[in-house]
This record gives sequence, C-alpha cells and structure tokens, in this order.
Amino acid sequence: RVTMCVGKCSRIVGPCLLVLGTLSVAANILLLFPGGSSKYLAEGHISKHAKAMPGIWGGGIAVSTAVSTASFLACLWSREEGMEQVAPLHPPSTFSFPQLALLGAAACFVLSGVGLTNGPLCFYNASEHGHGHGTLWGYPFLDAGSQELDARTENYLHDRHTWSICLEPAGVVAWNVVLFSLLLLVSATEMVLASLQILNGCLGCLCGFCEGK
Repeated sequence: RVTMCVGKCSRIVGPCLLVLGTLSVAANILLLFPGGSSKYLAEGHISKHAKAMPGIWGGGIAVSTAVSTASFLACLWSREEGMEQVAPLHPPSTFSFPQLALLGAAACFVLSGVGLTNGPLCFYNASEHGHGHGTLWGYPFLDAGSQELDARTENYLHDRHTWSICLEPAGVVAWNVVLFSLLLLVSATEMVLASLQILNGCLGCLCGFCEGK
C-alpha cells in the first residue's frame, strides 16, 4: 500500500510542477512587456528584477527540467527492473533533481519578493520625492529614502493612490504587483511540492529496501 501511495504521489506532483513551471515562465515573460508593449524592453526600461528572469530560469526551467529528468530516469529504472508501472524515485541518482527544483523555486521566490518590495522601474515625477525637478526613469518607491523600508512597502502596496506617480508605462505598478505576486504564489507552491517530492523519494527508497529484504 505504501508503495502504491508513493507512486501515485509521484505521478501527481510531477505534472503539477510542470504546469507551475510553465505558468512561472509565462508570468516572467509578461513582466518584460509591461502593458503588452515591447517598446520598453527595446529601450531597456524594464525593472532589473524582471530582467533577472527568476520565473524563467528559477521557477520555470530549473523546476521543469528537474521534474522531466527525474521522471525519465525513474521510467528507465522501472523498465530495467521489469516493472509494468512507472515507479517512484527509487534510483539514488534522482534525489538531486527534486532538490534542484526546490532551489530554483526558492531563488524565484526570493527575487520575486525583492521585485515586489522595491516596486517597478517607471518614468515618474522626481520632484514629488524631493530628488530634484522634472521627470526621470527610476524606482520611485525604492528611492523614497526618507521612509523606512516596511512603511514604504506598506504605503506602496496598500495605498493605490501612490501608483499614479508612474507616468510610463501605463499601469506598470499594477502590472508588476499582480505578476510578481503570481510568481511568489507559484514559487511557494513549487517549493511545497518539491519538498513533498523529496520526502516521497525517500519513502519510496525505504520501501524498496524493505521489499528487498
């Protein structure tokens, strides 16, 4: 029964991680095109946290590659053992892949959190923040140096009236908040599932040892 449970868990967690990895890549790609426009990417006026692409290499490629490779190796292992069904992660070599997925998801979570906290890069009125006169490209919520970090973040995330300070790209603050929040949610779920996959692999390995005895 335990072996069946382990195998079922592995077959459920793997596809879920692949779906989440795809969603992570899509969310990060959208971050590079605020408002659906490629103009700002061409001009280099994209948030450095979006350009770091944590959702692509961290929550996307690392997670999807780890799951796909682990599933492939598990399938080969099962065939070598002459089993009819795909076994859970019994091979010792597959233990590193869920860990890779966990690290990728964790990196995405951290960088997305920083991106959400610091706010977007936008064209804003610098005089409103006491950083000179006129308009310029920058991080208006990060540049508010007179405020404490927690207070600045709280004001920026909960006071939507401050979002109007960004003149270009249109709606960039809401765009960043929604997509970075989505990346945080996706990467947090990936970490939970990857951890479950690691525990699942350990349990499957122990079951294999017990059956061998």
